[in-house]
Amino acid sequence: MHEVPENLGYTKTHEWVKQDGNVCTVGITDYAQGQLTDIVYVDLPKVGKKLKKGEVLLTVESVKSAEDVYSPVDGEVVEINNELENKPEILNQKPYESWMAKIKTSGGIVSLMKPDEYKKFIGE
Repeated sequence: MHEVPENLGYTKTHEWVKQDGNVCTVGITDYAQGQLTDIVYVDLPKVGKKLKKGEVLLTVESVKSAEDVYSPVDGEVVEINNELENKPEILNQKPYESWMAKIKTSGGIVSLMKPDEYKKFIGE
């Protein structure tokens, strides 16, 4: 069983999202880090990067593949987790404490799965 915290929203591309006002903190789920296996590199976006919902936010590389992480909202990157540059493996160890980017959104969060919906989506 994968960890799926109750206080977050989830996407079909396995990002978790925590909204605080108009800022969304984004990371990858426990399920996603498990599929990737050992994460060795995170290609973080630049602060100020403007995104549309569904566009590539950043790329995560593991020993077996590289996967894109997508923006769950329209907005602008206002902060990145620089710790991931030197310690990308923390995404495997603590996927819900190791956020990747914070995006200031002009609209609210829409169409995120609730924890029980996400559990069904990943077959748990």
